[in-house]
Amino acid sequence: MALLGKFITWLDDRLPIKSFYKKHFTDYYLPKNLNIMYVFGVLALLLLVNQLFSGIWLAMSYQPSPEKAFASIQYIMRDVPYGWLIRYLHTTGASALFIVLYLHILRGLLYGSYKKPRELVWLFGMTLYFVIMIEGFLGYLLPWGQMSYWGAQVITSIFGSIPVIGPGLQEWVRGDYYVSAATLQRFYALHVIAFPLLLLALLFLHLSTLRHVGSNNPAGIDIKKYRDHNGVPLDGVAFHPYFVTKDLVAIGVFMLLFCCVVFFYPTMEGYFLEPTNLQPANRLQTPEHISAVWYFTPFYAMLRAVTFSLFGFEAKFLGALVMMLAVLMPFFLPWLDRSAVTSIRYKGRLSKLFMVLFCLSFVVLGVVGSLPASLASTRLAQVCCVFYFAYFLLMPWYSRYEVTRPVPERI
Repeated sequence: MALLGKFITWLDDRLPIKSFYKKHFTDYYLPKNLNIMYVFGVLALLLLVNQLFSGIWLAMSYQPSPEKAFASIQYIMRDVPYGWLIRYLHTTGASALFIVLYLHILRGLLYGSYKKPRELVWLFGMTLYFVIMIEGFLGYLLPWGQMSYWGAQVITSIFGSIPVIGPGLQEWVRGDYYVSAATLQRFYALHVIAFPLLLLALLFLHLSTLRHVGSNNPAGIDIKKYRDHNGVPLDGVAFHPYFVTKDLVAIGVFMLLFCCVVFFYPTMEGYFLEPTNLQPANRLQTPEHISAVWYFTPFYAMLRAVTFSLFGFEAKFLGALVMMLAVLMPFFLPWLDRSAVTSIRYKGRLSKLFMVLFCLSFVVLGVVGSLPASLASTRLAQVCCVFYFAYFLLMPWYSRYEVTRPVPERI
């Protein structure tokens, strides 16, 4: 033990482990009223680590060529020791990551985690989500199954609808005139090298800004205002051991549910792994119904909801514009929300009404996006798009003039 203590002292003189531990664990205080909604951040971090390591392991046996990609997936599933488990950890992990991210974003919307002084935390977080979406799309092509191929064909064709530069941009994205070997190779390189590095950089910025300004809480009250003579927030609790223990319990429960899905329901009845993707890609045979993977279906429904041309712009371009705006609108929340209070608990009835309509419209769009296109589903998607964008575009009005409840001074 004495030798170990000397080694730790020697190491700490050269690498400030003790001061780092003290600053970010024992001397870092969080609001004491954090609820279960605040565990989704650490679960998202856990799933990102899972995606990173399972992806590295899959890359060891995967071959990025149209002739061998599908066969290499089958090789991983059947011949690589525990290859089936590694792939299911990756595919189930992708769906679980988006479930956790959507709940994490919902918590930010409910409790105003985008408001001053946490604007940068929100912006880095939303950028992280946007990059994860691109990463998910890039990885969706790699199995080279029927739905992977045709899904990539549809999404990359959107670039061709952009006026003037569209055809050239589409060819540049694909690396060819259609989704081919060049597309697969560049998507593979971006998926396993470029975007993971970008994700790690954004994750560092997101966590660094969060640690600097401190976590929000369900009441939206700043705990830094009231401190004792030692500078400790009166309404704060040390991150370690209290919240570390709480997070470990949440991780344990989550991993139990996650492993149940991995071992017993890895395809989740076709939602996590589509049956169509069990067939090798065939560019001469179009599937009867092309759909996006479930976590992209709300935005896919928005793409299909635009069925008209306007000012000389074709419907495909306008649909792509609506889809992109749907992703970008949350970035502007710190400046759209003019409410005097932070948390939904103290906001007025209009904010609560628009929040409910926003959540319902997003869920309905997700369901509609997974169904074959029809007149009824298109009309429903158009109505939901109106409610979705009304939440953001009308926020400067209803958040400023509604009657709010008084906020207590302390938690």
